[in-house]
Amino acid sequence: MNQAVPLPTVVLLALLALAVGAGAVAWYTRRAAAVLRERLLLAQAAAGQRDEQFAAQRAELEQARGRYASLEAERLQIERMCARFETEAAGLRQRLDEAQLSLAAREQALQASTGRAAALDKELAELRITHQEKLAALEDGRRALEQARQQLKIEFQNLANQILEEKGRSFAATSQQSLDALLKPFREQIQGFQQRVNQVHDESVRGNASLGAQIRQVLDIGVRMSTEANTLASALKGDKKTAGNWGEIQLENALQQAGLVEGEHYEAQPRFQDQQGQARQPDFVVKLPDHKHMVLDSKVSLVDYDRAIVAETEAERQAALEAHVKAVRNHIDDLSKKDYSNLIGMRSPSFVLMFMPIEPAYIEALKHNKDLFNYGYQKSVIMVSYTTLMPILKTVANLWMVARSNEQAQELSGRAGEIYNQVALVAERLKRLGATLGTASQHYNDTVTAVAGQQGLYGKVLRFGELSAKANKALPQVEPLHRDYEAERLDLVVGERPAITGDKKGS
Repeated sequence: MNQAVPLPTVVLLALLALAVGAGAVAWYTRRAAAVLRERLLLAQAAAGQRDEQFAAQRAELEQARGRYASLEAERLQIERMCARFETEAAGLRQRLDEAQLSLAAREQALQASTGRAAALDKELAELRITHQEKLAALEDGRRALEQARQQLKIEFQNLANQILEEKGRSFAATSQQSLDALLKPFREQIQGFQQRVNQVHDESVRGNASLGAQIRQVLDIGVRMSTEANTLASALKGDKKTAGNWGEIQLENALQQAGLVEGEHYEAQPRFQDQQGQARQPDFVVKLPDHKHMVLDSKVSLVDYDRAIVAETEAERQAALEAHVKAVRNHIDDLSKKDYSNLIGMRSPSFVLMFMPIEPAYIEALKHNKDLFNYGYQKSVIMVSYTTLMPILKTVANLWMVARSNEQAQELSGRAGEIYNQVALVAERLKRLGATLGTASQHYNDTVTAVAGQQGLYGKVLRFGELSAKANKALPQVEPLHRDYEAERLDLVVGERPAITGDKKGS
């Protein structure tokens, strides 16, 4: 027979079972709560990552906006610079066209003057030849008249002697009066002949004088045109120093006509030293942008060229031209030996411009020897005349104009960068100030919420005012501040600005 379980034991077991069940329920509840908290943390972490990604994407967007604004500003600046450069290039092209037209007009005027001078020289030569021919004819006529006079005189003397001898034998006793009567007709004939001879001689002299006056009038024109040229030619042919000075003057005139300024764009006879320490003085050194140089030296060759002009035969002319070419070749060799391009302190291309101021002499030398220019080129000497030198000098002047424009553009770009950096620095400081103001505003609003909010101190102390008789002041109405400034716009300026020296010092 089974024993009955005591009641206390049953109660104890029931309580124990209840405790175990309650523990199990509590454990299961805590386990579920832990799982839920873990899931909540994971969800919060995922939300934080999404917020960070969104913030990073927003920052990248703001940076892209800043880069776009900067690139847009640079594009506008480049377009303005391109427009200005195109305008300047158009002006330079117009000036070049005007210079070419002026050069063509001067060449035409020079050709016309050369043609007129050649025509006058030809006319003068023809007049000289005609004058010489007429003088020779007059001299021949005078000699013929003199010979005829002498012949008549001799014949008359012979005839008179013969008559006297014949009449002396037959009329020895005739008186002097009879002899005079006999000789009178012959004396009259002789006097008439003498008068005629004198008349012819006087007419010849007057005609010669008239022709001489006309020739002198024509010669005076040529003399007035060629006096200065002859004087200059004589000086140039007689004194090498004078010829050299004249050539240097012509070369400097060309430099100034091209718009170059002494001291700024070129120097006259600057002193240099070669590798051996010997002093060298080129006639002119033209300065180029980037601290480079171009050497010009004037050479005058006139003596042999003048002989070629006045030569009477083709053989003499060819010989004179050959001597002229030889003189030019000697000038080339002399310049090549001086080696101006390798002087100490000289930054010049490996050639020297040899200026020949007499254009016809330059042309005749190249026409007579077609390899002369290549000979000079191989010796690093370039032959130039006024016509070929001026475009080079004009190009140098234009290079200086472009260099000045580039310097101004660089200066403007530097100043623009400085202004931009200053504006960016101010914007960054404003952004910092805005952030500070935003933080202070947020703290203020939080404090207002804590004081006057639904769960703030106002609601808790109002009851004290109702209960206390000493509370005689009304609580003021406190409102939160609303942010009405737009600090985000400053990000377009601050976001992509370069680092600025002195930011830390300025802040």
